This record gives sequence, structure tokens and C-alpha cells, in this order.
Amino acid sequence: MAGIEESGQGATDAWVDPMGDPFLHTRFALPTRPATFLRRERLVGHLDQALLTPLTVVNGAAGAGKTLLVADWVTRLGRPVAWFTADAGDQRPGMFWAYVLQALRASGVPVPGDIRCPADASRVDRKLLARLAAELSGRDRPALVVLDEYDRVSAPEIAEQLEFVLRHAGPGMRLILVTRTEPLLPVHRYRAAGDLTEIRNAELAFTPEEAALLLELHGLRLSAHAVGALVDRTGGWAAGLRLCALAARESPDPQTYLKEFEAGRSTVADYLLAEVLKSRTAETQDLLLRVSVLERLCPDLADALTERTDAEPVLAQLHRENAFVEDLGHSWYRLHPLFREILRAHLRVRCPGLEPELHRRAARWLLRSGSLPETIAHGAAAGDWEFTAGAFVDDLAIGQLFTGLRRDELTELFSRMGPEATSPATDIVRAAGDLSRCDLDRGLARLHHAEARLATDVPDPADDAPGPAAAMLSCALLEALAARMAGSLEQAETAAEAAEELRRAVPAHLLEQHPELTALLLTHLGSTRLWAGRFEDARTALSAAAGCSGGASTALVREESLGLLALIDYLRGWLGRAEHKASAAVTDSERFGLCGPSGSGIGRLVLAAVAVDRDELAQARALLDEAVGSRLAVRDPVTAAARSMVTARLLLARGKTRAALAAVDPAVVADVASPWARAHAALVASVAHLAEGRPDMAAEVLRQVTDGQPACVVQAARAQLAAGRPGAALDLLDRLRTEGAAGPAVTVRATLVRAQAVLEAGDFAAAGKLVGQALLEARRERLRRPFVEAGPWIRRLLGTAPLLPLAAGWITTGEPPRPDAPAPLVVQELSGRERDVLQRLAQMMSTEEIAADLCVSVNTVKTHLKSVYRKLAVNRRNEAVRRARELRLL
Repeated sequence: MAGIEESGQGATDAWVDPMGDPFLHTRFALPTRPATFLRRERLVGHLDQALLTPLTVVNGAAGAGKTLLVADWVTRLGRPVAWFTADAGDQRPGMFWAYVLQALRASGVPVPGDIRCPADASRVDRKLLARLAAELSGRDRPALVVLDEYDRVSAPEIAEQLEFVLRHAGPGMRLILVTRTEPLLPVHRYRAAGDLTEIRNAELAFTPEEAALLLELHGLRLSAHAVGALVDRTGGWAAGLRLCALAARESPDPQTYLKEFEAGRSTVADYLLAEVLKSRTAETQDLLLRVSVLERLCPDLADALTERTDAEPVLAQLHRENAFVEDLGHSWYRLHPLFREILRAHLRVRCPGLEPELHRRAARWLLRSGSLPETIAHGAAAGDWEFTAGAFVDDLAIGQLFTGLRRDELTELFSRMGPEATSPATDIVRAAGDLSRCDLDRGLARLHHAEARLATDVPDPADDAPGPAAAMLSCALLEALAARMAGSLEQAETAAEAAEELRRAVPAHLLEQHPELTALLLTHLGSTRLWAGRFEDARTALSAAAGCSGGASTALVREESLGLLALIDYLRGWLGRAEHKASAAVTDSERFGLCGPSGSGIGRLVLAAVAVDRDELAQARALLDEAVGSRLAVRDPVTAAARSMVTARLLLARGKTRAALAAVDPAVVADVASPWARAHAALVASVAHLAEGRPDMAAEVLRQVTDGQPACVVQAARAQLAAGRPGAALDLLDRLRTEGAAGPAVTVRATLVRAQAVLEAGDFAAAGKLVGQALLEARRERLRRPFVEAGPWIRRLLGTAPLLPLAAGWITTGEPPRPDAPAPLVVQELSGRERDVLQRLAQMMSTEEIAADLCVSVNTVKTHLKSVYRKLAVNRRNEAVRRARELRLL
């Protein structure tokens, strides 16, 4: 040993350590990169910053690819780097520093002769470290030192000594630590000063694009979807991807292997079990195996599964050591997905039959913590369906089976519930499933059975559940749904009244957590009222549903309620209002990714109906196909009748009268008939008879439905006129009681029927004026079908000079009249003050300037402008001026 004393270092000291053994050259050698190594430029670019900061930490789990990343980067640098791979035997300071000094010498960094190898393996003289730091600080170019597998060095004094040298070496040293654990160095201090480069486990994970390139290096070409699934399963873990790729190469169908391989029986499992699990204590192994049933965990939940109290320090240590335990913050953790999968397979072998009990314990702990999705997932995994359904119903979550992002997931989960589970809650969940599948009889039978059980069951005082109120409120929701499906307004009102009473007995926080329940109740009630023809009452309930909060949880309900509101507007003839609401309905659900097949389709049905009235038949067909292809959240008479109405109107517009009649026959199935649905069927039949030259039959089919149905009154007047009875037609129109409720789709048709009657009486001028009024009213709504349906008589009028400007470009393709043509007829005369305002509008005067010039208020000018716009059928100033010039009002 004399040859390596600090006071008299011999010639052989460069080749032996403090114990007199030769230095192991493999400890200083760069790891060999395999042929399938993939250089990832994003990580290389990040690592380049190590040249600018005193300390760099590359911290990742076993097999994360950190060592090969740094080795490749070092090779790419093309300059000397001192590389030292630590060992568990380097816990003694003298031995550690002997190897560091040797690494410096081996890399070509000149170390003065007075800085000698420590003589004692267990200690190092502080003077040696000071001389080393001073020597490094004087270098023109910093020495790069890489300490690989630094996690094996756990002695605090070594960390303190290393920090001392790094701090005093200043710009003369760049230290790069490759480690699985957080180093004991004061990393926070370097981070705060901006003197730290960090590459952590998350950054080391392969992206799908990088994984695809890695697989190609292994001779595998997979679809982007297959690569993404593999990255999700492995968490982008480098060793896992490489081991999977190597195994897949030996498979006759690599893509299927990578999709379906059993993690518990693979080389990946062997690697993880050897690297992570088997090196742990028996207690830690037991904890990891038990918590593998959890998607995420906290110490208290882990203790509930292990029935111990040591989870907190164990989990913290596993995270610090990058042992595939990820810290989610707020004391929550999760296992690496592939590691968790392997542990679960190992659990089934080591402890058969324990997994259901672990799920049961987890479900009960999670129920107390208020995490319903995880509670029912673990309850279902345990096969404890009475508990699972009870937790679901008690939480007032029954509405989630009909709306929201989790609808399909919940439906699939409860579809696994067997017949052996018998409780009021399981009956309620089964009834909800039956009703969602439109099995009204079975759903009601189960629902009534649950209600009878709830009425006789005595709550357990020791039970923490909120009592029967939540279950009874869930029943009220399903009663309202069943009433809606049956078209029974009386049952729907009864269910709504019961729900209102029960809401007072349910904890307020549950109602706040589940806005979808209130939204669904209101929508079911509103739809049933709509079916009964009580439009204003329906509007009240549906408007409240459309205004419900809740984001994605109520998006589909809001869409449906807006669509039903749009249908009310359409049935009353207000196309623009209907289009606005229906478009808003579709847009609202699309914001949450719930568009297309996920929606109810009612909004698209209304848009299709509007398109028919605008004679945009191709657009109507496309919208109708989209609506029919929708998977309806609830199948009810209103939606079925609306679909029938739109289909029939489209077929009539295309001249297919027989097909239109078939579209409304058979009638929609419901316990109670709807006045507007019955009127619609009669209206379609009347139009079909009239188109085929049977005016008397067209009038006859409407006799039973004219009361309170303005559209039917107008169609009856058309039939009377076609039958040669203009007086009867005018009498019907005179008795038409719209009271301001009917919109242009009704009033324009009524005006045209009156115009035809006047024309047949020989008053050409009056007929022209009436047609002009109809054009003005229809233009804003782009309402074309009434003019197409009117017949040949209207073409002669539309071609006249007074009407041609109003019809050109949207009803007809004719040109405006020539300058020398007679002055056009003014359909609705402008007042003198309106003409004054219009003249100043043409002079580009502002509203304020017009008010000042006419000595009136700004509000008065605005009122005149609105009247001018209405009479000229325009919406903007420049359009008003242009139209006025066409009509030679300027």
C-alpha cells in the first residue's frame, strides 16, 4: 500500500485504487450504443445546455434511456469527457474520489502530481479536494465530468464533498449526474440561480413519433394508431419499447403481438420484476402488489388495502428512487401503466382470490372520500353490484346514464350486472337501461318494483347513505322519462310535482354536483307539454333546461331542449328564430365533442324543415340524413313526429305525394294523441290530395283539426279556393285567429291565398299589392316554398314591373325594370318623415347627424330607420339605399 500514499505516490498508483486493486477500466468506458439506438434531437438539444450550467441532472427510471442518451451526446461532442460509472461499493469517500481522479486522468484532463490518489478508502483529505477545485477553476475550458448511475452513491458526505468541489471549481467544471433518484446535492439552489440543466423521467419518455422511428429501426412498421396504443401502454418507457420490439420481431404477426401481449408473461415483466420489485423488502413488495388494482392512490387508500400504516414513507421513497411510482401532487400517486399491469398479473399468481377483496376495500374507502367514478369502477370490479348500484343512485347520478361524456362508459359497466343482484337501486339502474333502450313496459315494471321496495324498506340508522330521498328522486326522473315516451302529460306533471317535493329532502350539494338531473326533468316535462300542444308551458320548462349549467354533463340535454324550442318556433311559422335556436343547439354540443351521432338529432330535423321551406332541398336531405343517423338520447313521440313531418314535407316538395302520405302513416305511437302532430298528418294528406286534383277531399281531411291550427286553416282556404269557392276561402282567412303568434311561414301563405282569391275576382292591382306584402315578409326569412307552391297564377304577377325588383335574385331570376319602365308600385308606403330619414341616409349622414338636421332625438331616428328597414325588407343602411333606388324612392 506504500506505493499509493498521498505523501509518496509510486509509479503504479495510476493503475490501482486505495485498496491496492487495479482500477476497472470498464468503469471509465462509454456504454456501447446498440445498432437500434435512436438519437432524439429534442433531448440532445436540451442536453447541449449542460455546457452552460455547472450542474446537469438526468433523472429517470430504470431503462428510461438516460445513460445511452448522455453517452451518445458525449460522443457527438468530440471533446474529452471524464466518464465514471458508480458502483454500490463506492460508498467510501476515498474510493469514490480515487475513481473520479482516475476518470479525469483517463480523459486527458491534466491533474497535477501533488493531487494524489487517497491512501485511505474510507476518507479523503479536505486539502486534496481544495487543490482539485483550485486546479479545475483555473482551466480555460471546463472539464466535463459524467457520473453515471450516481443513485448508487448514497453517502451524504460524498455528496457534500462533490458539491464543495463543484462550487469552488466555478466555470472550470461541468458536472453531469445520471441517476434514478434525486441527488443529495442542493439542486434547488442551482435551479433558483439558473445554474441547472434538468432532464426528467417525463421528458425521457418516447413520443409516438419517436416510438415509430424506434420500431422501424427494429424492422417493424406499424400504423399510427397501433404505435399510439403501444406508447400509452408502456408510458413511452424506452426499455419497454425496445423489449417489446425485440419480442415482436420473433412473432409471425408483430402488430397483433404488440396489441395483445400479456405483460405478466414477457421479457418486460422479467426486467421490471428484477429491477424494481425483487430488490424491495417484503413489505414494499406487498404494498406494490396490492395497490396495483388502483388507477391512482394516496397513502391512506394504500393503507386501507394493506391494512398497515406505513404507505406514506414507502410511496415517497419509491417516487424519489424513480421506481415507476409517479407523484401526481397533493399526496396522490400512480404506478407506471405497464408496471401496474405486470404487478396485477403477479398478484393473481402470488395471492389468488385477493383481487376482488382489494377492489371492495378500495370502493368503500373511495365512497367515503366522495369519488363516485372510482367507487363504482372498483365496486363493479369486485362484483358487488348492490353496493355499486346503491352508491350510484345515492349520489343522484342516475341522469349520467342518459347524458354527458360518461354515458357509454356507465352503460357498459352496468351491462355486466347479473340477475343475482336484487335491491331497489339495482332495479332503478336496470329500469334506466330499459328505458334508454325504449323498452317502456319492462322499464316501468322494474321502476314500480323499486318504488314499492323503497316504500317499505326501513333505512339502517348506521348507514351513511342519504336515505330513500335520492332513490325516490331518481325514480321521479325515470317516471318523467316514461311519461314523455308515452306522450302522457298527466303522468309527466305528476312526476315533476313529486320531484319538486323530493328535491327539498335531498342534500343540496348532490343537486349541485348533478345539474343533469334537473336539466333532464325539465326537458322531459317540456317535451311532453309540447306533445300536448301546450307550447307556452313547454317553452317555460325547455328554456329553463337550456339555461342549466354543467358544461359537458348537460350539453346533450341543452342541445335537445334548444332543439325542441326551435321546433316550437318552426311549428308557429318563425323560421329565423327556429334556425337560430337549432344552430345554437348543434354548436353547443359540438364544443364538447358530442356532435353527430351523440346528439338527439332534433336540432338538425328543425334545420332540415327550415331548408325545405326555403326550397333548399339538397341541404334539407343532407340534414335529414344526419338527424336520422343520430343515436337518439331519448326516443319520444315529439322527435318521431318531427322526423315524419320533415320527411313528408321534403317528399311533397319533390312531388312525391304517395311517399309523403306513407311517411305520416302509421301515426306515431303514444298513449295520448298530439293536436299538432294530428294536424300535420291531415295537412300532408290535404296537400297531397290538392296536388292530385282532389280539392274536396283536401278540404274534408282538415275539418277535424282546423281549430287552433293556423297552418291548417290556411290550407283549408287553399282547398276551398281550388274547389271554386273563393268566398268560403276568404271567410276562413278572415276567421283566422293568429293573435300575433303565427310567423311568416303561416302568414305569407295566408296572404298568397288571399291574393289568389282577389286576383280571381278580377282585382289585379290589389292582388299585386298582396303579393308584394308577402314578398317583403318572406324575404327576411328567405321563405321560397309558399311562392313555389302557389301555382301558375303567381308567375304572371312576379314578372310585372312593380314586383320584379322584390322577387329578383331569390324568387325569380328576372332582371330589375329598365329606367324607362313605369314607376314601380310601392307595396308599403313610406311616411314623409321616413322619406326624410332615407334621403339623409343616402347622403352618408350618421344617426346623430340626421337627428340634428331634422331636430329630433336619436331614438326617434332609430325608430324611423327600423320602420324603413322593415318596409324595404332589408337589414342594413347600404341595402336600404340600394333598394330605395331600385324602387325609385330616391
